Amino acid sequence: MVSPNWIAVDWGTTRLRVWAMNDSEVLENRSSDKGMGSLDRDGFEPALLELVEDWLGDRPVPVIACGMVGARTGWVEAEYRPTPCTPLDPLRATRPVVRDPRLDVHILPGLSQIDPPDVLRGEETQIAGFIAQNPDFQGTLCLPGTHCKWVIISNGQVEGFHTFMTGEVYALLSRQSVLRLTIGDAKPDLPGFLEASAQAATNADMAAAGLFPLRAAALLNGMTPEQGAGRLSGLLIGSELAAAHPLWHGRRVIIIGAPELSALYAQALTQAGADAHQMDGGELVLAGLTAAASALTRTP
Repeated sequence: MVSPNWIAVDWGTTRLRVWAMNDSEVLENRSSDKGMGSLDRDGFEPALLELVEDWLGDRPVPVIACGMVGARTGWVEAEYRPTPCTPLDPLRATRPVVRDPRLDVHILPGLSQIDPPDVLRGEETQIAGFIAQNPDFQGTLCLPGTHCKWVIISNGQVEGFHTFMTGEVYALLSRQSVLRLTIGDAKPDLPGFLEASAQAATNADMAAAGLFPLRAAALLNGMTPEQGAGRLSGLLIGSELAAAHPLWHGRRVIIIGAPELSALYAQALTQAGADAHQMDGGELVLAGLTAAASALTRTP
């Protein structure tokens, strides 16, 4: 019988992950495919209860949640805290109305930036987990994904950030443009990736100029889908590095994300002369949620 004193929740667009916690100790973890994108507003509490109901006793259990559950189309919209600021302030969490009195749900706020306009939601918890483990870090965090976040960290605060839609652009081009006939779901070839990323990192115009030649090379030169995927990924990530140059040049960069994608960013950044290091972000969400729960527990 698992009896947590709080429950950690990472609720993204496609996945829901929960951990039964005793302070910082994980008692059990579970997941489902009931992400925010598949639920209407009335579906969130039942989806959560499906995973955690047998962890609940007779008293309310604090549930600390992050991610797209707090989006405008989520369970309830959580605020965006303006930067510069610390990555988390659990005292400003949003508390949705629940039917089951055993649930005491706190949805953590995201972060915002006015100039240029930008927002992030979910990544702030990974950032908080990283800072909890590396309190003296000064530099840049790169969080690749569908939307890649570049985050400037100084004195335990998020000073500013910038979002690039590189992953989404890659998905659209490889699956919905003429390049779908060349690339499809192929995995990127590393030599092609490194060559193209080096070209685009010094000349961002290469990203646009080099797209149709990928289709032509498949027709005329027998370029494989893997080679095409490598070059497309390299052109897009290299162009991103060119635009993000002020965010990483002369700074220490930690890349946090899924291992395969993070490895591509790490190699492209190292090739471009950056001081870049890769880190698995899987445990950082839980570290950030634990820091938030600890802060709530300390509150009188």
